[in-house]
Amino acid sequence: MKVTAIIPDEIIQATMRHSKAKNITEALKIALQEYNALKEIKSLSASVLQEPLEFNSTAKEIRNKNNG
Repeated sequence: MKVTAIIPDEIIQATMRHSKAKNITEALKIALQEYNALKEIKSLSASVLQEPLEFNSTAKEIRNKNNG
């Protein structure tokens, strides 16, 4: 998708520096992917807080099952 956006130069420069991207398009792709991944992680964390995971086996039992 082609997009035209007005973004301050400082934000673009910082994004390129942090992402180590070769150009603005690559920097924005990386920034948006990381932003979306972070939002997904926060959402999953919130759902785990609401309904915590339960483990019915000990670590040793799980290792034994995996080593079969």
